[in-house]
Amino acid sequence: MRSAQRGVSLLEVLVTLVVVAFGLFGLVGLQARLQASEMESYQRSQALIMLNDMASRIAINRRMASSYVTSAPLGSGNTCPTATGTRQQVDSAEWCNALQGAAETSGSSRLGTVIGGRGCVQDMGNNEYLVTIAWQGLVPISAPPAGVACGKDLYDTAGTRCVSDMCRRAVTTLVRIGALS
Repeated sequence: MRSAQRGVSLLEVLVTLVVVAFGLFGLVGLQARLQASEMESYQRSQALIMLNDMASRIAINRRMASSYVTSAPLGSGNTCPTATGTRQQVDSAEWCNALQGAAETSGSSRLGTVIGGRGCVQDMGNNEYLVTIAWQGLVPISAPPAGVACGKDLYDTAGTRCVSDMCRRAVTTLVRIGALS
């Protein structure tokens, strides 16, 4: 009777090792997804900080709010304005530098911002201004709504899953300037 069960415990150990290995591979995959989600969350929080910064600058300098309107996105891939003659010029230059990561550097590389950050200010009429921050997400999800034009088609990467603005992220806020008497 005893000789009929020889090797059964070895087989049980082998099956256990296979099950544990699959579980560990699952944990490794979960950890990778968690890191990507953490980075996406960090980028969104950074974008919201920069969005609120520019909205506040426009609200503070409300008499010159129309001068904040951008014809092209500021930030990644663009040269920042250098003029400092007016409050708007200083604000635009500082916002552009923040979008390019001037808050944190390593050598000559700017690292302190969202990936490929771009900012736009649009005049919506009736003393309303739409402030938008766009950036490069890590994984494709869905494109921002059609009305969000800032950075449109600038985040598509040939040969990857980042096509049709699927990796473009954007946050917006509306700044309303009240009529002062």
